[in-house]
Amino acid sequence: MLGGAVVVALLGVLGGGAPIPTPIGVGPGYRLPAAPAAVMRGAPVGRFDCATTPHARTRAHVELFANRRVLLLPAGIGMPQPVVRDGAYVLRARCSYALRTTAPTGVVEVVPGSRATVGDLFRVWGQPLRSSRLAGFRGHVHAYVAGKPWRGDVRAIPLRWHAQIVLEVGGYVRPHALFLFGSGG
Repeated sequence: MLGGAVVVALLGVLGGGAPIPTPIGVGPGYRLPAAPAAVMRGAPVGRFDCATTPHARTRAHVELFANRRVLLLPAGIGMPQPVVRDGAYVLRARCSYALRTTAPTGVVEVVPGSRATVGDLFRVWGQPLRSSRLAGFRGHVHAYVAGKPWRGDVRAIPLRWHAQIVLEVGGYVRPHALFLFGSGG
């Protein structure tokens, strides 16, 4: 009986009930490349250089929704060519920026102390982000951190350890308050 109570309590913390699946967007606006030409060359982007030294990394989770559809963060953001892939995953690159994605899951790996923000992520990704634009989508951008509305510039949201960040444009999708990270940071 205690196990059932724990499950019910956990469901309440996680947002109550089963998650409502949101379709993944289709079409060219939803299938974006992982990096612009400068990143593919390993050139500096803002205050970030592409380092060959391995770093310990923490993780944040970023979910993007456009017109009530999922916009995936592609694997390979912040990881210049050539890369070694295993299916949808990027295993290695010749260097890495202080923030990167290795899988199309929304998990962003961040070098601790880099003070990386969501704006930095979009800059390294080569996609526009401001109050009225999210990648190729226009409209008021709503931001949530840990399920609560973010007041301020969406680009200033810090990519902190285990942060759960949701950005939406073109309709409301109930934001998740947390993400269950596996082992490894």
